[in-house]
Amino acid sequence: MVPSRVLHRLRSGGFVRLTSICRVTEPWLAELVGRLGFDGVWYDLEHRTAPESSAEAIAVACRASGCDLMVRVRKSDYGMPMRMLEIGANGLMVPHMRSAAEARRWVDWCRFPPLGSRGFDGAGADADYMLADPAEHIAHANHQVFLAFQVEDRAAVEAIDEIAAVEGFDILFVGPADLSLSLGVPFEWGHPELARAIRRVADAAARFGKWWGLPVASPEAAREYLRLGARVLAYGSDHVLLVDGYRRLYAELAGLELA
Repeated sequence: MVPSRVLHRLRSGGFVRLTSICRVTEPWLAELVGRLGFDGVWYDLEHRTAPESSAEAIAVACRASGCDLMVRVRKSDYGMPMRMLEIGANGLMVPHMRSAAEARRWVDWCRFPPLGSRGFDGAGADADYMLADPAEHIAHANHQVFLAFQVEDRAAVEAIDEIAAVEGFDILFVGPADLSLSLGVPFEWGHPELARAIRRVADAAARFGKWWGLPVASPEAAREYLRLGARVLAYGSDHVLLVDGYRRLYAELAGLELA
């Protein structure tokens, strides 16, 4: 069984550096990210079409390089989060968490008794393929798996105290793009309404003993949010790096003409 690097850093008073993989769903890239020093891979299955089974090889690569795998799940049913945990995900990100009742349902799905009602299998990577003692596996999973709930809607901000008070999850993770849309200030990153919403999340996290975080676009933004108490930062993605890289390459050739 593998301890969570993300939870270790958070429980030790540090902060977490994540980066996203969503296009190049190859194990070598996940292993590279871990070898570079990132604490975790954010593997997106919400917006992308990769099959659930693709996460299994990514999980193996993350274990090989010592970083966590956090899967952003599709909000479907109980089966998906259970399978992602059994293939070895260290954490799950659940998008569009809008109410305390919904938060309690996801905790119930993802935690073993007495914290929840997750079903026991014991043959997955998370239980060392049945080599782990069952009781130790259950205790390990309830202590070493993290749950991150995304705050991406006005309704979530309005209910943030009730959501943050739910026991059994760890991280409130702001989704700035969708939140800006929901607040009626689309992609206005400096808008006071968006800043107030993020501050409400930060304050609720502090009151109820949760960590919080968000994606950042620059080291300067990262420093600012760390000052506000953020402890989970996601920076960059394979998609962004590919688009920026090919845009730069083409720009370098665009001015060439035949003599």
